[in-house]
Amino acid sequence: MDREQAARRIAELSEQLERHNHLYYVEVKPVISDQDFDFLMKELESLEARWPDLASPNSPTQRVGGDLTKEFATVPHRWPMLSLSNSYSREEVQEFVQRIEKDHGRTVFTMELKYDGVAISLTYRNGELVRGSTRGDGEKGEDITANVRTVRSIPLRLQGNPPAELEARGEILMGRKEFDELNRQREDEGEEIFANPRNTTAGTLKLQDPKIVAKRRLQNYIYSLQAEVLPTRSHYGNIMQCRHWGFRTPDPERRFIEQADTLEGIMAFIAHWDRERHHLDIGMDGVVIKVDNIDLQEEMGLRAKSPRWAIAYKFQAEQKFTRLNGVEFNVGRTGAVTPVALLEPVELAGTTVKRASIHNADQIAKLDLHIGDMVQVEKGGDIIPKITAVDLERRAPGSVPVAYPERCPACGTPLVRDEGEAQHYCPNEHACPPQIVRRIEHFVSRKAMDIDGLGGETVEALFRVGLVHNVADLYDLRKEQLLALGKGWGERSTQLIIDGIAASKTIPFEQVLFALGIRHVGETVAKKIARAVGSMDRLADMGIEELTAIEEVGTVIAASIVEFFGAEGNRRIVDGLRAAGLNFAVDPTKERPRGNLLQGLTFVVSGVFENFTRDGIKQAIEENGGKVSGSISRKTSFVVAGADMGPAKKAKAEELGVKVIDEVEFRRMIEA
Repeated sequence: MDREQAARRIAELSEQLERHNHLYYVEVKPVISDQDFDFLMKELESLEARWPDLASPNSPTQRVGGDLTKEFATVPHRWPMLSLSNSYSREEVQEFVQRIEKDHGRTVFTMELKYDGVAISLTYRNGELVRGSTRGDGEKGEDITANVRTVRSIPLRLQGNPPAELEARGEILMGRKEFDELNRQREDEGEEIFANPRNTTAGTLKLQDPKIVAKRRLQNYIYSLQAEVLPTRSHYGNIMQCRHWGFRTPDPERRFIEQADTLEGIMAFIAHWDRERHHLDIGMDGVVIKVDNIDLQEEMGLRAKSPRWAIAYKFQAEQKFTRLNGVEFNVGRTGAVTPVALLEPVELAGTTVKRASIHNADQIAKLDLHIGDMVQVEKGGDIIPKITAVDLERRAPGSVPVAYPERCPACGTPLVRDEGEAQHYCPNEHACPPQIVRRIEHFVSRKAMDIDGLGGETVEALFRVGLVHNVADLYDLRKEQLLALGKGWGERSTQLIIDGIAASKTIPFEQVLFALGIRHVGETVAKKIARAVGSMDRLADMGIEELTAIEEVGTVIAASIVEFFGAEGNRRIVDGLRAAGLNFAVDPTKERPRGNLLQGLTFVVSGVFENFTRDGIKQAIEENGGKVSGSISRKTSFVVAGADMGPAKKAKAEELGVKVIDEVEFRRMIEA
């Protein structure tokens, strides 16, 4: 076979494989066997290996994943990726419909499932996939094209005659069957199981190795289209056109998408999926309602945070009763002992729930929990299971109350509970194994020292074999020590860890301070302290009175800092980190100038924003002399609200009379 013949055969095979891929993964109507498909794929792989310059970036062979990605570039969205305003009741949906009918007359609405996955933007030029990017902050996201190409329900080439350039917006998600299978594999291999399909999907798309992403068998549904010239002026019509181009879209035959021109029609669709949602193999947590007419959408326009022509209806959390088989007590990095309920497995919101949070001893007492009780379990936000009630009428005679331990379940040290605090703590911080491991995990995390390659399992393994006893020991690790550990410690992964540890020496002082894991010193407080004191040495010498003079530092935080530096074990660790060359002082050349436009004002930031990240808004507040708080109180001056602001925070602001502003009004304040 010569080069010209190879080029023709590669084109033929690519076209055949993409057609069969579409029939199998999108239309679910395969016409050839898996073995025949594999034969065609092997032939294409062989030809591309022989003539690599003839291989396309969108070749079907890329479905199995390409080379490792060093990092994800940030790319702008040509059209902003907005969030949706949420509603939780018929009254809120009715208000949305009536407002539109009052201002614009009766119109048609399109209703779709609200998928519980990760938003994705897919850019095509001349029918070829050129980019897949995450939502990010709405204006720009991360380029994860290599990972997107492994999702078999995303076409690499479009059929028919699409616009020269278009962006298809959709949701990438993991089916429940695939999620359960992945967790079974991890359990068999002794690895920690994943919490839920949505978080697993988000983590998978951030993996640096597309080959692993390919094995996770992610799915995709398209829910909107952006282009200079759209095929129709109907949202529903555009989605159906996407279907003809080869995208997987909501299926009208399965009632994944419908239209209605009355409130009753909309609510009937919502009621149907509130009943049927748990029978689906994919996660969905509500219904999206959109004005169908594109011209009317453009006329209605956008708010700062969401379109005026669309709203999301969120389902209430599902609740079920199951038996409490026992309670285990876990020890965290600060020594806090948290009770976790061990449940008779129960299907809840599409996943099997075996464990639920109980929070603390007061919650156990409030619920009056007994072993063997029938307890009501629900998923907060359809993610975290928690116990909300006990059926006392079904309690067995002689059942034993749940007893909170007096000693640490990990090391046997007597537990302590500080006055005014809800949790019990193990004070044996330098010899209690789970505390040590969790503290190292916190130290290497993204918002702390951001050390690549050191996840929870790796940290635990290093502690187990005795290479690491505290965070300072990380800086003594040598590559040959890691390679000597054998299976799972390859050349590339160990070099990644060594490079990540070396790179962490450039992390600024405020993050180093947060990384130490001092009780009550969170990310924001660490920034305030670092800017106020300037160096670790000065901080270590300060007393409670000096510390409480720092903004946001009260007596509890001050006492915790003094106690931390007063412990000999902590001083040894700090000395080790100093010797390793970490930043122990603020770099004056990197300090941003501070204004006073927001002097004396306290803000709470909540929700998702169009033109800012949440951290960006917090930074802008601090740079202009304002304070950021995590909770709403009578001292709060403003709540800066984005899309998805929780109803509880909204109600609290209304109750206390705190003004709620959007990001447009906030921008006016700092640009005054």
